[in-house]
Amino acid sequence: MSQNKRSRETVCIQGGWQPKSGEPRVLPIYQSTTFKYDDSDKMGRLFDLEDEGYFYTRLANPTNDAVASKICELEGGVAAMLTSSGQAASFFSILNICGEGDHVISSAAIYGGTTNLFTVTLKKLGIDSTLVDPDATEEELEKAFKPNTKAVFGETIANPALVVLDIEKFARAAHRHGVPLIIDNTFATPINCRPFEWGADIVTHSTTKYMDGHATCVGGCIVDSGNFDWEANAEKFPGLTTPDESYHGIVYTQKFGKMAYIMKATAQLMRDLGSIQSPMNAFLLNLGLETLHLRVPRHCENALRVAEYLKSRDDVEWVNYPGLKGDKYYELAQKYMPDGTCGVISFGLKGGRDAAVTFMDRLKLAAIGPGTAKALAGHGLRADYIPEVYDAAHLGAGLPARGRALILRAEMGSPALTEALKGRNIGYDDVACYRTVYENPRSDELRAAVESGAAGIVTFTSASTVKGFVASVGEDADFSRMVGACIGAQTAAEARKHGIPAAVAREATMDALVELITALRD
Repeated sequence: MSQNKRSRETVCIQGGWQPKSGEPRVLPIYQSTTFKYDDSDKMGRLFDLEDEGYFYTRLANPTNDAVASKICELEGGVAAMLTSSGQAASFFSILNICGEGDHVISSAAIYGGTTNLFTVTLKKLGIDSTLVDPDATEEELEKAFKPNTKAVFGETIANPALVVLDIEKFARAAHRHGVPLIIDNTFATPINCRPFEWGADIVTHSTTKYMDGHATCVGGCIVDSGNFDWEANAEKFPGLTTPDESYHGIVYTQKFGKMAYIMKATAQLMRDLGSIQSPMNAFLLNLGLETLHLRVPRHCENALRVAEYLKSRDDVEWVNYPGLKGDKYYELAQKYMPDGTCGVISFGLKGGRDAAVTFMDRLKLAAIGPGTAKALAGHGLRADYIPEVYDAAHLGAGLPARGRALILRAEMGSPALTEALKGRNIGYDDVACYRTVYENPRSDELRAAVESGAAGIVTFTSASTVKGFVASVGEDADFSRMVGACIGAQTAAEARKHGIPAAVAREATMDALVELITALRD
């Protein structure tokens, strides 16, 4: 099967690193600055870009290249490079084709840091920019172009305004003037939108966001479609179409064809500015990419449900979410992203800034246990309250008796928390923002272990864990030859409901659960 025909789900898992016989199945971390060669002539050919290979990580590294290749395939491009951050990717994408005296057009609805990059930092380098209304007509866009315009820039979904860009409109305008359209596709990711299919020429990403997905590593990426004809517009892009005297007189378009843009960015900009992504960060990014196709749809589902809830509130003035029916950009989102947009929501409270400040200052986060609190911390959120006993009932019993509580739960979640709040006359809003899917490819193996007695002790840390186990093994299985080590009474009750003999930890903590397992083994 050709790479072009592989599903995005397959690429997320199998793209990039392609181990040969006897090589590691998992992408190795080439945490090395330099690479050894016995042949100095070979080293020279690598440095002169005559051969493919690695000699210094600032220019190329096997780990980084494998991850860049995966993102490239996800986007449907011909070449890609990783950068140290999303900002570096945006900077390189422009500087690679613009210099002093040049001009860039950008949508006004983009990330604030990128706006500052265009209007302040690039201006200091002699590169002028014009910000245009993303909803501008084609006639209005025409007026923004100048003889020295070299690129048009926009975001698939603006951060954080959530404006959806009409990619085809901006692409038509750019191409009429012989310049490329550069799209920051961070929020949508290639799971929901591939801008190249709508006329974009270059795509950038802050891989820090959804691609990483775990708040572990800052990074960026640039992907070239290979579709823009630099030679047809040679006078506009001399850096690509005339000899680069700083690198042995290479003419990038002649030597590298469709890969010219990325090769120049690597050989020239990365050489001189050095904004590389570390191989360790690239490795972590790859782990995030392996679940991108699973996480993005869940983010979108959750965001839509929360957006619908916010829209129903009388104290909410407005909600911006392009996946929400009635949103200004709903129809445009359906065109470019029919399977979902992103997980970010913008909303405003009645009462303006003062109400918003009051809301944020009073907002508290409760976590059912340290594990949940740690996950929140990974996203920059601090849990204000954790019950001493880690279950829903104790969480409800310990929440402060003021204000209202917003409960985010699974569709089939336990009613223990809502019942506890009802008993204390605490108002709450109950939002089922995700669903648990019980699928296990090892179901037959699990069933055999249970019925043979090989699964002597099975640990259950929640009622959902019990449900997932039973769903995987089969409700008709004989559970009598095992015992469930349960973290709490509710979990044990769920186990017994399915005929699983259950033992309960003395308290709902991991230490107590380990203590119980030890006692059962003895």
